[in-house]
Amino acid sequence: MLNFDHSLTRELDGFFTPTEAAAAPAPRMVVWNTALAGSLGLPDAGQEQWARWLSGTEAVPGSQPVALAYAGHQFGHFNPQMGDGRALLLGELIAPGGARFDLQFKGSGPTPYSRNGDGKSTLSAALREYLMSEAMAALGVPSTRSLAVVATGEGVWREEPHPAAVLSRIAASHLRVGTFEWAAAHHGRAAVERLVDYALNRHFPKRLNARNRPLALLEAVCEAQAALVAKWMNLGFVHGVMNTDNVTISGETIDYGPCAFLDGYSAAQVFSSIDKGGRYAFGQQPLVCRWNLYKLASALIEAIVAVDEADNEAARLLLDGFGARYEAHWVQGLRPKLGLTSAEDGDLALGQALFAAIEGQQADFSRLFRALAASLGEGYDAVGAELTDPAALKVWWTHWQARLAREPLDPADRAARMDAVNPLYVPRNHLTDAALRAAEAGDMAPFDKLLAVVSQPFTPRAGMEAYSHGAPSGTPGHVTYCGT
Repeated sequence: MLNFDHSLTRELDGFFTPTEAAAAPAPRMVVWNTALAGSLGLPDAGQEQWARWLSGTEAVPGSQPVALAYAGHQFGHFNPQMGDGRALLLGELIAPGGARFDLQFKGSGPTPYSRNGDGKSTLSAALREYLMSEAMAALGVPSTRSLAVVATGEGVWREEPHPAAVLSRIAASHLRVGTFEWAAAHHGRAAVERLVDYALNRHFPKRLNARNRPLALLEAVCEAQAALVAKWMNLGFVHGVMNTDNVTISGETIDYGPCAFLDGYSAAQVFSSIDKGGRYAFGQQPLVCRWNLYKLASALIEAIVAVDEADNEAARLLLDGFGARYEAHWVQGLRPKLGLTSAEDGDLALGQALFAAIEGQQADFSRLFRALAASLGEGYDAVGAELTDPAALKVWWTHWQARLAREPLDPADRAARMDAVNPLYVPRNHLTDAALRAAEAGDMAPFDKLLAVVSQPFTPRAGMEAYSHGAPSGTPGHVTYCGT
């Protein structure tokens, strides 16, 4: 028996619909996260049994599967009724230390919210989320995690046939900005207040005694999201579809559909096939995050002013201050990437000048920071070699050297510190594409190797040089898709 609890279904009646997973005809474990399973205290039932459980073929002992209701702004347009169209919350696992985590199926078949979809997932989409979420966790980014991918033994059609699979996802919770939008749109203030209390108790219990709990929740989510997106920006991560239904209250990265890591730097970089206008481009992510938080505030505002009408202004000031909050997190994360051990007022401008200077230079995001560390011993040429115009960063590099000179530190020690926070290995887009194609053809070796490499992103390993480079010249552009 798993150590399940079901606080959401006890406390938030009406926010979900009980639903059963579709049985898989021939479940087969493709990837099993042994370390994560151990940290959750899961029983060693054998992978064949876990494959039957985590495919929907047999009920997971103690689970109570439900599809969650939520709304969302998708590319700026409000959809009042969305919900888990291909996902099921099985319950909340209580880990040995007492922490609570959702266990969710993704790709387990149709639900009342499927909107005419089949509710299934391709094997490649499940493996992409597994790879990306585990890489992000290894990089120190708050993220949902992946427990397993189970092939179901059936096919699905996505413009061409693909093998189907179910991903088992672990999350602090699946409460989203869209959950609050749904409560406000369909049930009003009382439902929002119930949801506020549940979210605070689950994620921010120290704020339960706040004078205005809905306002306290808004502030907590602003802080969590500012910190999260700053980490994305400092790693060159493009989420790809920052709709409000993909923004968690907990501050975890969720829904790895059209996501990717930058190769050549561009603030306008988009990988999603449907983001024709660049709404969710790399450089837009902080602005979109702020926009999404305005939508959360809109869902909360009636509850906020019911406590105190004057707190309408407090909410406005909180949102107005998001830019400064985000920048503080961003520069705090950027300093160690640049080898800085102290804070100066000019550090924000120094960081902004770096990215302005490399725009259009095809500078590989991850390799650039490793090159900056190398330049402490080798000189500027180590950096110039990463640019279309080798001299493009010379002026900035000279300013950076002057900034470093105000912090006496052995260059080798500083370089080692930089390499400890600047990843050498991320899920390179061309390698990810190749690994997923091979996996769908029955060869898991490229995926397993890539997963092993990105799970230890900072440590150089002999023979792995190809994993630290961008795509070879002539490689087709990387494109990702939603809903696969």
